[in-house]
Amino acid sequence: MRSTANISWFADITLADRATVGGKGGSLGELTRAHITVPPGFVVTTRGFERFLAELEKENPIRSRVQVLRSQNLEEIRCSSEEVRARFETARVPEDICADIMAAHAELCGPDLSWPLAVRSSATAEDSEAASFAGLQDTYLWVKGAEAILKHVRSCWASLYSVPSISYRRNHLILENEVGIAVVVQKMVDARSAGVMFTRSPLSGDRSVITIEATWGLGSALVSGEVTPDRFVIAKITGEIPVREISDKSIQHVPADGGGIRNSETSEELRRVPSISDGELKALAEIGCRVERHYGRPQDIEWAIDREGQILLLQSRPETVWSGKDKAPLAKPAENPLLHVMNIFGGRR
Repeated sequence: MRSTANISWFADITLADRATVGGKGGSLGELTRAHITVPPGFVVTTRGFERFLAELEKENPIRSRVQVLRSQNLEEIRCSSEEVRARFETARVPEDICADIMAAHAELCGPDLSWPLAVRSSATAEDSEAASFAGLQDTYLWVKGAEAILKHVRSCWASLYSVPSISYRRNHLILENEVGIAVVVQKMVDARSAGVMFTRSPLSGDRSVITIEATWGLGSALVSGEVTPDRFVIAKITGEIPVREISDKSIQHVPADGGGIRNSETSEELRRVPSISDGELKALAEIGCRVERHYGRPQDIEWAIDREGQILLLQSRPETVWSGKDKAPLAKPAENPLLHVMNIFGGRR
């Protein structure tokens, strides 16, 4: 597996490469190099996006047009988004980029070229401590075949110009020429259970506990809000589980026959039982602590457990809500108590 200008394998990248592989790609490389189990894959680097965009801008400008959009005018943003995304979806991808993606796809899948893959957007400004683009660009699950991969890579590039993504950048005054997008391509996990893990409490900010949310099937059902997950709180030091909230998980996301995912009714015997065992909870918590130590700060982690019981991490990003509060001053600095005295004496001069 050899990285090229267009393709970077997880084993070759770290967070320091965010400018070329985006936040998600850099994190997956970082986890791989830290010997945390993630589904194998590669990143289509920002170089491909930049070349593709440059060709489109020879006809009509894109970045400069988006830069002047007003954040409060959603209709203006919507019209621009539709036009730009349509141009992305129909334009041709440069041949050398296509060839590198096809070769990397063959390397990743091996003899079975129909192996299902996830195609995930990875913006250069996402998953940082200063800004979070999480969920603003597209992700495609259970994609099969090289041609479908190429199509969805282009769709991920186009999603940088979705209405939510443009609106976020305009609201935060982010310069368009400072944002690019890479695309992660990795093997799908046929998940028995999946969910998210916070290495500090998302409710109280308590750093002594880990909160895990879990559901049956693929984690997309949880992320989309279509199912209320089971929720557990685990003490980092003792491993005790003081909070167990088991929900009625009536549906789950499962692979669709022709690719993609579909909703499936959860069987009666599984709906109201925990979607993860105590042993798996403790193993996940141990992994969460390892990841937190590696990054040196609390993390928001996506995970899955496959049909054989193997735990794999799908993403890890800095926790931002409580970390942001930690940095904010707790109170206005007290005024110098001697100031009024100096003013009094100063007034008598």
